[in-house]
Amino acid sequence: MKVSSFYPVILTDQVVGTAAFYVEHFGFEKVFEADWYVSLKMSGNNIPFELAILDSAHSTIPDRYRTRVSGLILNFEVDDVDAEYNRLIHEAKLPLELDIRSEDFGQRHFITSDPNGVLIDVITVIPPTHEFSNQYAKEL
Repeated sequence: MKVSSFYPVILTDQVVGTAAFYVEHFGFEKVFEADWYVSLKMSGNNIPFELAILDSAHSTIPDRYRTRVSGLILNFEVDDVDAEYNRLIHEAKLPLELDIRSEDFGQRHFITSDPNGVLIDVITVIPPTHEFSNQYAKEL
């Protein structure tokens, strides 16, 4: 399979508010907007990151799956997690779901959430402890 794009789609009953959240706090831009669907793209990187927001009651969703998203974590790897913690938690007052901390497996991170309860893990990669370093695959 040759993939030309890959992105998560958040099913919600709050399309407008959810799209606005990701535009305001995570730097996405709207590239398509309807009352039932918003396509977002973050540019400025070598790889364009995409995210879509879809009305969970829309007819393109099979009937039995027309519910809000649950059990999803979006990871954002950043250069300076401490600066993002200050910006998102202290300044923007986003909910703090897991306080900032350094993990032995090689991450310094914190978790916040979006208006739907989707968890957002903001991460800076740090060196893992010796115990975890052998569990990483060698670079491809």
